[in-house]
Amino acid sequence: MPQHQNPLPPRVDSSAVPVGWPEDFLRHVACVGDVFAPAAHALEAVWPGVITGLPPAASYPVAVEQPPVPGEPAEAGRLRQVMAETVIDGGWAPSEPVRDALRTVPRHRFAPEANLAAAYDGGDRAVVTRRDETGAAISSVSAAWLQADMIETLRLKPGAIVFEAGSGGYNAELIAHVAGPEGRVVTVDIDPWVVRRTRRFLAEAGSGRVTAIEADAAFGAPAHLVPRGGFDASVITYNCWDICPAWREQLAEGGHLVLPLEVGGYSRAVTFERRGQVLEARHFTHCGFVRDQGQQARTIPAGALLDGELTLRFENGSAAPTTGLEEALRGPRHEVATGITMGAGAYFGSLQLYAATTLPAFCRLHAHRDTGVTAITKGRDAPALVGDASLAYLTHVQTRHGERPEDKQWEWVVHAFGEQGPQLAEQLAATVRAWDRHVRADDNDKHADPVLTVHPAGTPDHLLPAGDVLDKEHSRLVFRWPGRNGHLTATTGEV
Repeated sequence: MPQHQNPLPPRVDSSAVPVGWPEDFLRHVACVGDVFAPAAHALEAVWPGVITGLPPAASYPVAVEQPPVPGEPAEAGRLRQVMAETVIDGGWAPSEPVRDALRTVPRHRFAPEANLAAAYDGGDRAVVTRRDETGAAISSVSAAWLQADMIETLRLKPGAIVFEAGSGGYNAELIAHVAGPEGRVVTVDIDPWVVRRTRRFLAEAGSGRVTAIEADAAFGAPAHLVPRGGFDASVITYNCWDICPAWREQLAEGGHLVLPLEVGGYSRAVTFERRGQVLEARHFTHCGFVRDQGQQARTIPAGALLDGELTLRFENGSAAPTTGLEEALRGPRHEVATGITMGAGAYFGSLQLYAATTLPAFCRLHAHRDTGVTAITKGRDAPALVGDASLAYLTHVQTRHGERPEDKQWEWVVHAFGEQGPQLAEQLAATVRAWDRHVRADDNDKHADPVLTVHPAGTPDHLLPAGDVLDKEHSRLVFRWPGRNGHLTATTGEV
């Protein structure tokens, strides 16, 4: 009769290696790569010291400890209906499929960090789910109104196949619900922690029509998951300085791509429609998202002034020379009143975008301390222009006070330093006046948006439409604003 094999693990010598397990073999297991390193760490936890030379284990800081996944209390259903009605009443969800998705998909199951009231807040609240070592949010469940608005602009039809960059689960499930039983979503994220979390939530509370992939979303979806002819729609859920070629190439002709695009450091959720190799903007929404990572991540060129009191940020491209600015800032300050005023609650986000896309030397001046040199409040920044040892920037000054908001008024004023300061100030003031004439509206919702087209990098100037050109690494953006017919500037954005 054959002897039965002992099913138990070999006995352990507390001072060395388990009997029968060669030390060299274990060391090699630890070094062969990402597949076996976790297993080696697991052995180390059981038999400390058994494997030498282990690489350090990676740790991922999270927003809070993961609590157990709750069920569906009645209060969750009630709060979900309230949230949906808040978003609908705000005009962000005009279509019935999106409304039904908001009423149906259990948002709290994808945001266990928050209590039910916070998870179903219908206002401008995002639930942070992950932070980096500095405490900055790097993953979140976005505000419900913004998710609804972006999904609406995708114009999804039943059976649509959609690509999502940046995972979390809830937004993908909203999209899957809108696309219906025959639709599906491919969601990609570079962070393994986020992907594992998303897969867990999808298994617990998902529709079965969302596939979560760990990869750098800048390269799009894996080829075997891209439908023939391309995705019907794509949505990017993190701030993008540039538009990756894969997002256009994997999008079907006539399909819609919505992403938070950074222009001059200001973010707008822009919805594009693909027309051949060109993306044509169809819709703009003021927004803010977490930063991009991986292939798209970039460092904004910046220069410190006055011992760190101020920072110049060149959001659109390469840093301009700052030689002589320190001396200029210690000299006299030139001031130009624009004559353009605004009341409490006035929207000036279109002015920021207008300045960032029409001024070739545009940058932003950030104040870190209240010293009175610039009159910029600590922690705030201002649109600015840099010249030869000269600087101009835009602020607003309160010119009328009162107890009621409607009694208050502010005027846009330009401050400047250096020999070229007066000319830069006049240029910036003229930009504000042009914005007031051609872009601004009394109704905050009626400000004019630019006609924006995005062309592949390398497109010759003569093939671009007339407009203000902003060059980035992968694309050439052409902005055509009212009142600027035929104007063309080549503003480089490459670093």
